[in-house]
Amino acid sequence: MIGILIVVVFAFVLLLMGVRILPEYERGVVFRFGRYVGVREAGLRWIIPGVDRMVRIGLREIVMDVPAQEVITLDNVSVKVNAVLYFRVLHPEKSVIQVENYLYGTSQLAQTTLRSVCGQAELDTLLADRERINQQLQEIIDQQTEPWGVKVRAVELKQIDLPQEMQRVMAKQAEAEREKRAKVTLAEGELQAAQRLADAARTLSSEPAGLQLRYLQTLAEIAGGGKNSTTIFPVPIDLVGPFMDRFLPGAKKPGSDDASGSRVSGGSASRIEGGEG
Repeated sequence: MIGILIVVVFAFVLLLMGVRILPEYERGVVFRFGRYVGVREAGLRWIIPGVDRMVRIGLREIVMDVPAQEVITLDNVSVKVNAVLYFRVLHPEKSVIQVENYLYGTSQLAQTTLRSVCGQAELDTLLADRERINQQLQEIIDQQTEPWGVKVRAVELKQIDLPQEMQRVMAKQAEAEREKRAKVTLAEGELQAAQRLADAARTLSSEPAGLQLRYLQTLAEIAGGGKNSTTIFPVPIDLVGPFMDRFLPGAKKPGSDDASGSRVSGGSASRIEGGEG
């Protein structure tokens, strides 16, 4: 009777020692006498104590920070680049059998690949074409970790640290580029304004009455600027020429040469002073 009780207790203890509970996000890789025998799914599982050994492998996506790497770009600029790696285990048995530590191996592979890829690109490409660099990193790392049962979903460049001298040079370059765009924009505006003025001049020249109305409108705008104003406007010399010939017989005629070879101006100015009261 005592012997049966001992056997029952031993069997019960053996049963308890072999019980394993795997959550949904883990799988168990089982080895029996050192040989791979299969993968246990999530739930309540039992292995033979002392004979079987189970290695737990997580299937959730892992976010790994790749430390900053000293990189010399293709145009000989020294920068520091770090990145973020997103990957997960698809085949638990490969991640245990094919590599000693898939986390450490993936981290080291990401660091060396980051230095290699960034070193093959110029600084401008590294700063402006990050999507292509990220895609290239993801393809290379995913291809090399595939035998380990690891799937790399994405690699993102996190930060690019430039030397202070290079930052100052880039700031000057950006400032010069902005000044160039401002000058081009100003020149385009002057060109458009000149074209509009030329169109307006052609339109007014075709209608003399329109030119006179525009002239009077300008005078009205100038005179209406304040209560006390002095308005100066040109008067064609042809209008006052007969009066000059009548009252000033010795006056030069419009367009004639004087003794020094200069010509009399073809126009005069009149001034109207206005004020309150």
